[in-house]
Amino acid sequence: MGREDMTACMGLKSRILQALKDESARTQNETRLNTLRLVECAIRDRDVCARGRGEGEGCPDTDVQRVLLTMVAQREEAASEHEEEGRIAEAIREREEVEIIKAFLPQPLAGKALDIAVRQVVEDLGAAKLKDLGRCVTELKSRYPGQIEAASAGKAVRTALSKG
Repeated sequence: MGREDMTACMGLKSRILQALKDESARTQNETRLNTLRLVECAIRDRDVCARGRGEGEGCPDTDVQRVLLTMVAQREEAASEHEEEGRIAEAIREREEVEIIKAFLPQPLAGKALDIAVRQVVEDLGAAKLKDLGRCVTELKSRYPGQIEAASAGKAVRTALSKG
């Protein structure tokens, strides 16, 4: 089993820790190494808070995804501010960090994959009318956490329901 096969089975937190270990061994890309360290520190902080609430396992992947999304938003805002102030090098670094973090986030369903997921949900729920739209989108979000964009999902569900 190759490294790619193993990472597909790992949780998000485990994948990030493994990437940090791999990058620490190589230390060829300082930006990547430092970004992964920041991500790991933010996750560890969230784990400590979760354990404090009595959640012994630490934070689940959904919380890790929220941490990553927050970090992406912070860096995108910082990059915009740096650009406005003429600090292009800092803006480029922030955008590099965004790309490093985004690599760990699930890719949103789109196109044919979204259409297949929508058809399956509509069929499973027995949805037939436009009033079922909210229920279908909610089900899509629960089946594909972090991969559903509400606007595109709503449009795809509306199309599927109008065909049915």
